[in-house]
Amino acid sequence: MLDKVLVWFRRDLRDTDHVALDEALRRANRVFCVFIFDPDILRNLPSRTDRRVEFIRESLLELDAALRQRGGGLIVRHARPEEEVPRLAGELGVSSVFFNRDYEPPAKLRDRLVSEALFLSGIGCESFKDQAVFDGQEVLTRSGRPFTIFTPYRKAWLERLAGEDWCSATEHRGLLSKPLQATGMPSLEDLGFAPSGLAEAAVVPGMSGARRCLEHFVGHLAEYQMRRDYPSVDGVSRLSVHLRFGTVSIRELVRYALEGGALRGSEGAFCWLSELVWREFYFMILDNFPRVVTGAFKSGYDALEWEQGEKAEGHFSAWCSARTGYPLVDAAMRQINRTGYMHNRLRMLVASFLTKDLGISWRLGEAYFAQRLIDFDLSANNGGWQWAASTGCDAQPYFRIFNPVRQSERFDPEGEFIRRFVPELSAVPDRFIHAPWLMPSALQSDCGVRIGSDYPLPLVEHEEARRKTLARFAALRRPCSG
Repeated sequence: MLDKVLVWFRRDLRDTDHVALDEALRRANRVFCVFIFDPDILRNLPSRTDRRVEFIRESLLELDAALRQRGGGLIVRHARPEEEVPRLAGELGVSSVFFNRDYEPPAKLRDRLVSEALFLSGIGCESFKDQAVFDGQEVLTRSGRPFTIFTPYRKAWLERLAGEDWCSATEHRGLLSKPLQATGMPSLEDLGFAPSGLAEAAVVPGMSGARRCLEHFVGHLAEYQMRRDYPSVDGVSRLSVHLRFGTVSIRELVRYALEGGALRGSEGAFCWLSELVWREFYFMILDNFPRVVTGAFKSGYDALEWEQGEKAEGHFSAWCSARTGYPLVDAAMRQINRTGYMHNRLRMLVASFLTKDLGISWRLGEAYFAQRLIDFDLSANNGGWQWAASTGCDAQPYFRIFNPVRQSERFDPEGEFIRRFVPELSAVPDRFIHAPWLMPSALQSDCGVRIGSDYPLPLVEHEEARRKTLARFAALRRPCSG
């Protein structure tokens, strides 16, 4: 039995079903808890009104209150973890520091530096699997290699799920300890930020926000497969930000999917479970193939000749500012710019449009999403962009190119989502809402919108852009391997 342990919270902002905390309470007499705002991370954020910072801070307030109800409390510091964790561990006189693993390369480097500093100070350090049901190389092919195709990975993942006790409760023996000194929660201003407008993003932070999303969603779980692709419909869980910052446990969500009949014939529950497995698939890819951060998973595609120059820069600017002339694409970009969120079907559409219609590198789109998304997660963002660009593992084949008008007609048939975010088109009849440039001039006048003035003409003609994309990929002579 250890005497005292320090639990270092990171992207796991909850006090239940938390592996590092549970292990500390099981194995130590006294347990301290800390969260550290890393100034290096904060400094690199694109805006002083970043919603993620406000989400984290509000979630920490709730976490601190929950820990206090259990007799403890949260120490919050604003410092470099490589320096602060060893210093605080020494100050508290703990035997070891416990934390849950992260899979992003910068986080893995940070954790290695912290572990080395603790070792030099004579303090132990242990990491645990928490943000994934299976991680590292727990799910491998029969030849002992990481999977690169999703469907066989899911099959092996589900087989492993059925074959072990992955969600057993932990017996708690230890006691949470109050911080030695009251440090208080730094304000947004202390951190160099200002209020970001979480209410506009329709996001409730903390464990209570996750619980609210989950309880609302499970009532529609059976219809998930039928509803999830329609952005105007309340058909998705909106739990991605809570998974990103760990205000809900992945194990709890998997349990809900199983209880909802995911393996007993419920198509909706199985579809949602598959989405959770996709998340772990991308974790696994990032963990085992970190090169995807800077290049294509299929390395041969690094030689693709993307559009460059002044025209491409103008097209990228128009894509970012929702001025492409394709209504559903623009509505999606306005959604992310205004709220920090984008519906998953629309993420695929706008990524396809940038890479396949405009011929612009996925790296630029990936970086833009990283700046804007409140639920930004490196593994999923990188995996999704490379899927759309056909450069990733198990990606969309390069010759399958979304037609933005047909996607609009199929997934927003009455233009409800378009009209919500592109109000200048609100009076356009349904038959023209997906391609308003086809409206006669007289009808444009009747609708109060002039295409080319009040709303832009299309940047490109889709069929011509499609031919260019096929030629771009065909120009590669060498095979593209993973």
